[in-house]
Amino acid sequence: MAYQLIEGGGVTSPKGFVAGACYVGVKSRKSEKPDVAVLYSEYPTSCAALFTTNKFCAAPVILGREVLKKGKARAIVINSGNANAATGAQGIEDAKRVEQEAEKLLGLGEDEVFVCSTGVIGQRLPVEKVIDGVHKIVPNMSAEKGSEAAWAIMTTDLVRKEVAMELKLSGGTVRVGAMAKGSGMIHPNMATMLAYVTTDAKLSADVAQKMLKESADKSFNMMTVDGDTSTNDSLFLLANGASGVAIETEEDKAAFAALLDEICIDMARRIASDGEGATHLMIVEAYGLPTEKDAKLVARSIAGSSLFKAALFGKDANWGRIMAAAGYSGADVDPTKADCILKSAAGEVVVMQDGFGTDFSEELAKQVLTEHDVTVVVDFHSGDGQATAFGCDLTYDYVKINGDYRT
Repeated sequence: MAYQLIEGGGVTSPKGFVAGACYVGVKSRKSEKPDVAVLYSEYPTSCAALFTTNKFCAAPVILGREVLKKGKARAIVINSGNANAATGAQGIEDAKRVEQEAEKLLGLGEDEVFVCSTGVIGQRLPVEKVIDGVHKIVPNMSAEKGSEAAWAIMTTDLVRKEVAMELKLSGGTVRVGAMAKGSGMIHPNMATMLAYVTTDAKLSADVAQKMLKESADKSFNMMTVDGDTSTNDSLFLLANGASGVAIETEEDKAAFAALLDEICIDMARRIASDGEGATHLMIVEAYGLPTEKDAKLVARSIAGSSLFKAALFGKDANWGRIMAAAGYSGADVDPTKADCILKSAAGEVVVMQDGFGTDFSEELAKQVLTEHDVTVVVDFHSGDGQATAFGCDLTYDYVKINGDYRT
């Protein structure tokens, strides 16, 4: 059962989802983009979510874990510019106030609104401004404003991250849409960003939670920008059943899970590609490992290597840094069997074969590394384990962006 891309689609492409956004000045300095967004389902939903493993988590994460227990949330309020993290009991109270005000405006019951924040850590949320934004947004939400919401949730992101696809199942056609934000403070450790997935399929909460976790392990947990796991990482899936198509048969569940994987991987690639200061998307494919776990360790280690990320920025085919990262990954690897290939739209070059460096063309290698999307392939010929990770290069601009991020 094939799925099809919806051109210009996003988080409100599935039936019954609307959104809106506005500017309220969450950060003290003037911005030209909206900084508060609301995503809402016009029908009751089943919901699933995953949150950061960072113990120093933000107030919205603490509150979100409680909201998730009832599994019925229909709306999400998101602000950018302030993380509402390291704000103690006051931060939780502020997040709860936003939740309750949104529930009242939307005519919802208790624990039917998730609250998300992203931005500077350690400053109190300007709660009155956020609530004022919710008041402005709710009466004017529409399916056409999904892209405005995707814009509002951005911080240092340079591009909006949106996608939507549809899938024909045994009972009819369903749609899945998504939006995400993430550019810095990104590292594989559950979700590492804010991401929102919607579907008009009818899906039980327990099945949705299982599918979301499995998709996250193949996508968001396989990307890194800078090795820092955020305090606010959150990933949501809302299923409202507005299509009238229930995901019940094993065949339909498998097809829907595959589509969810595709959506999440697409979002993860977009986040890595838009890493702070990045000029390259790095795709790392690890093959021939004893287990999938070993392959994941290798792929993530290479994608996260600061030394290779710097080499990629300099278009230097320093493959020794790749293999060093594989070696310290904690995986069961045999260096004597390893192959390493660098490839892109400009071609490919074998830089290591059977555990030894090759006499490759430095000129060709530089051409390969000049392309925006660069794939690193490592094969250890020691089993069936394989995995793919996503990262980016490390540039001067990363330091510039984070040198004055707070001020």
